[in-house]
Amino acid sequence: MENTKAIKLIDKILNNLDQSGINTDVLIDDLKTLRGYALEEQIPLVVKVLRLTYEHIQENETFLIPMLEEEDDEFETEETAVESSPVESLKYVLSLMKNLDNKINVADLKEYRDLLNNF
Repeated sequence: MENTKAIKLIDKILNNLDQSGINTDVLIDDLKTLRGYALEEQIPLVVKVLRLTYEHIQENETFLIPMLEEEDDEFETEETAVESSPVESLKYVLSLMKNLDNKINVADLKEYRDLLNNF
């Protein structure tokens, strides 16, 4: 996303996740606000992922989608499994939105969209 307010909001959400974990009340409001910025920028993939994310968190009180694994076995370590906590996975999804010029980020967001749809 290119909107500086959106980037600041993503950073705020990431910081809140580090400090207090998944606090559904604040988090859902922030995700809805962020979705508004994505609507303004006309980024349908981000709009969809954010909606599915906050609906998922509302239903489950947490983020149950695991962190995506590296496709190349050479990069997989035991740390990958440890870092796939709900907070780490959600932080990864949000960090992808900061740089949509990166094709890998867009591909990962599409995969999260599919995982959320199929949950």
